[in-house]
Amino acid sequence: MTLKKPFTLTALMMAAIAMNGCTGPEQMQTSKVVDNEIWPKIATGIKDDANMEAAIAKLLNSMTLEQKIAQMIQPEIRDITVEDMRKYGFGSYLNGGGAFPNNDKHATAADWIALAEKMYQASVDDSLDGINIPTMWGTDAVHGHNNVIGATLFPHNIGLGATNNPALIEKIAAATAQEVMVTGIDWVFAPTVAVVRDDRWGRTYEGYSEDPEIVRDYSAAIVKGLQGAVDQDFLSDKRVISTVKHFLGDGGTQGGDDQGDNISSEQELFDIHAQGYVGGLGAGAQTVMASFNSWHGEKIHGSKYLLTDVLKDKMGFDGFVVGDWNGHGQIDGCTNGNCAQAANAGLDVYMVPTDAWKPLYENLIAQVKSGEIAQSRIDDAVTRILRVKMRAGLFDKPSPAQRPLSGKTEVIGSAEHRAIAKQAVRESLVLLKNKQQLLPLSPKANVLVAGLGADNIGMQSGGWSITWQGTGNENSDFPGGTSILDGIERTVKQAGGQVQYDLNGQFNTRPDVAIVVFGEQPYAEGNGDLDNLEYQRGNKTDLALLGKFKKAGIPVVSLFISGRPMWVNAELNASDAFVATWLPGSEGDALSDVLFANADGSVNHDFKGKLSFSWPNNPIDNANRGDTDYAPLLPYGFGLTYADKNTLGDDLAEQSQVTEQLEDLVLFERAVKAPWSLQLQSGEQQKTMVSSRAAVGAVSVKTFDKDVQEDARAITFTGEQLAAVRLMAAFPSDLRSFVEKQGQLQMQIKVDKAGTSPLWLGMQCGDDCQGKLDITERLNNDAQWQTVNIDLACFAEQNVNLGQVFSPWQLSTQGDWQLSIAKLTVSSKHTQESAILCQ
Repeated sequence: MTLKKPFTLTALMMAAIAMNGCTGPEQMQTSKVVDNEIWPKIATGIKDDANMEAAIAKLLNSMTLEQKIAQMIQPEIRDITVEDMRKYGFGSYLNGGGAFPNNDKHATAADWIALAEKMYQASVDDSLDGINIPTMWGTDAVHGHNNVIGATLFPHNIGLGATNNPALIEKIAAATAQEVMVTGIDWVFAPTVAVVRDDRWGRTYEGYSEDPEIVRDYSAAIVKGLQGAVDQDFLSDKRVISTVKHFLGDGGTQGGDDQGDNISSEQELFDIHAQGYVGGLGAGAQTVMASFNSWHGEKIHGSKYLLTDVLKDKMGFDGFVVGDWNGHGQIDGCTNGNCAQAANAGLDVYMVPTDAWKPLYENLIAQVKSGEIAQSRIDDAVTRILRVKMRAGLFDKPSPAQRPLSGKTEVIGSAEHRAIAKQAVRESLVLLKNKQQLLPLSPKANVLVAGLGADNIGMQSGGWSITWQGTGNENSDFPGGTSILDGIERTVKQAGGQVQYDLNGQFNTRPDVAIVVFGEQPYAEGNGDLDNLEYQRGNKTDLALLGKFKKAGIPVVSLFISGRPMWVNAELNASDAFVATWLPGSEGDALSDVLFANADGSVNHDFKGKLSFSWPNNPIDNANRGDTDYAPLLPYGFGLTYADKNTLGDDLAEQSQVTEQLEDLVLFERAVKAPWSLQLQSGEQQKTMVSSRAAVGAVSVKTFDKDVQEDARAITFTGEQLAAVRLMAAFPSDLRSFVEKQGQLQMQIKVDKAGTSPLWLGMQCGDDCQGKLDITERLNNDAQWQTVNIDLACFAEQNVNLGQVFSPWQLSTQGDWQLSIAKLTVSSKHTQESAILCQ
C-alpha cells in the first residue's frame, strides 16, 4: 500500500464537494448545516420489477394493521417462543451476541437448523395470525459465522484493512455466507463500514480503516460476497441478505465514545463517514442498520433527515432500515416499548430484544389508529420489508431445513474456508520493527514462546467470538482452530528445531530467540472504550517480561494482539522485532508461515500488511491521514517487508508528555447522569429505580428536595439483610486518568440515623472485582450535610480495576441506616478536607 492523497474521491463525490464550495477536509467545519445536495443518487444495477411490485401491493392491501406492525417487529430468540411467532407472525427475529438455540453455547448446527425451521413454519402458519409471510433470521456474522461453535473465524476488520485486498474480502464474505446458510439463517448484520477517527473507541477493530477509501471499496466487495453480484447470482441459494451498518457516523463520535455524538459537518459526514454506503448500496445491499450515535445531539434512530430525506429519498435506497439493539429507546421521549418517533423518522424494523417487544407492538398499533403515525408510513415500511423478502426469494425458497446448503455441516470450518482465513492472516500482519533483520527466523532454531496470547485462541479472536464480548472461552470452544503456538510448534518441529513454551518465559535451555505473544483481552462495544491508548497503563506486566529477555541478551520478537493501534513505545523499545497481528481469528497457526523462513533459509511468506490506521505518537493521539497537523509515530500505509531497512530504534520516548485537561466526572447531580442508573439490591433481589420511589427487600429510596426540586435521594436500610444502593452501567468506565491525578470520589451525604452495622462505600469492576471501605467512623451523625472525599487510590490498592469500572459508587450495609445523598462526583483534583484515608 503506498501513501496516497488524503481523500481519493470519485468524480461524483468531487462534484458534490465543488457544489458546496469545499476543496478538501481542511476546510470542513464542525457545524450542522443541512444541505442534501451533497448526497448522490446511488445506482445499484437492480432492475425494476413491475410484477414483483404489483405482488407486493396486492399482498399489502390484504393485510390488517396488526399483521403490518408484526412485520416491523424484530424480537430476539431468548425473548420469544415458537408459539409467539405463530400468534404474531413477526417479520424477522435475531440472535444477539451470546444467544444460542436452547440457550446452549455448544448448540450444534442441527440445533440452529431446528430452531430456524420451527420459526419459519410458525411464521407461515396462518391459523392464528391469518397470514403466511415467511420470517427472516438475522445474525451478527461479523468475522465469519462467529456465534457457531466450529465456524471459521476470519481476522477482524482492522486486520483485513491492512491487507488492502478487496478480492480477498469478497472471498471471505462468500465463505461466511455459505457457513451461515448451513444453519438455515437468511440475513447477516454485516458489513460494518465505520470510518474510525478515534482509536479509543471500543469498536475500532470493527472498522477497516481510518480512511474512507478502503472502507468504500471493501463495503462493495463484502456485499457482493454475501449477496452475490447484482448481475450474476444475486441472492441465490448460496447467498444471504447483507446489512450495511451503522448509519451514520458511528466511527466519528467525540472522544471515541460508543453511542456518542458526532459533530461533523454534513460535508464531512458524507466525505468520510458515508463512503461505505456509497460502496455497499452501489453493490445492492438490501438493508441498512441505524446507528446508536447522535449527529449534533440528535439520535440517528430518530433522524428523519438522515434516514428518510438523505438515505431513502436522495440516495434512492429502496430496501429497509433496521434499528440496532433497542436503539429506538434512546430517542428523547421514547422507551424501548413506546416510540412512534422512530417510525416517523424512517425506521422500518424495530430491533427490540427483551420483553419490550409486546408493549411496542401494541403501542404502534394504537399510534397508527390515533394518527400519531400515518398509515402511509406503515405501508411504506412494510412494502420495503416485503420487497427485500421477495428479492431474496423467501416466498419461493424451500423452508430452512430443506435449502441446498442446510445441514451440510462439513461446510462449517471447512478446509477451503480455513485456507482463505489463513491467507487473510498472513496478509494482515504488519511488521513495525525488525532490527538487524531478525525476521524471518530460522525454523531450525531453539525458540522460546511466552506470553498470555501464545496459546489462547479466544484472545487472538477478540470480541464477537462465540460470546458477545469474546470472553469466557477456552481453546476447546474453537474446534478445528489453531493457536499461534500451534503454528510455531508445527513449523519448528518439522524443520528439526526446538520449541520451549512457558507462559511466564521460564526456560531450561537458553533459547536463540524469544517470541512473546501479548496484547488486549477480548472486548466488544461499550466494554472496549478507553480514555487513553497507553498499553497496560499502571500494570506493565508484559513490558516486564520483554525486559527480562532484553536484560539476558536474548533477541525478542513481539507479537502484539490488539483491536487498535496503541501507544506501546516502551514495548517497542524492548523488542528487536515487533509485529501488529491485530485479531487474527481462529487460524493462529498462519502467523508462523510469515515469521519463519523455509528450512533452506529462503523466504516462505513475506510481510504484506500495511497500516490502515496511523500508529499513535502519544496516548491520546487521534492522528488521521489527511489531518493538517498529522504527526503519528508510524504513518498510514507503513509496513516493513523483509527487504526493507528497519526504521525504529530503541530510544522512543516512554514517558507521556501529554498534559490532558481532565474535567470532573459528575455521577449524580439532581438526577443520575448517563450512562448510569440507580440500582437497589437486597440479598439476591435487584431493582432499578425508574420513578420517584423504589424498594426491594431491606432497602428503599425516594427523591426529595434539598436545594431544588428532587435533587437528593433518601435511602433507608432496614437491617433485615445485606442490602446495597449503587450507580450501575451496562458498560464500564475508564477512571485511570483520575487516579493518575490523585483524584477522589466526592459524596454529599447526611446521616439521619446511624445503623448498628458498618456502612461500606465501594466500587465494582465486575462480578468478582470490587473494593470497599468502612466509612462509619468518618460520618457526622447530626443530620447535617457533609462532603466526604475518598481517594481513588484506596480502591486501586484493593486491586479494583480502575480501567473498567461498572459501578463507581455503592453504599452497602447489613444495618438499619437512614441517610441521604446529593451530589456525587469523581474529581480530578485532590482535596485534603474531609478526606477518608485508605485503610
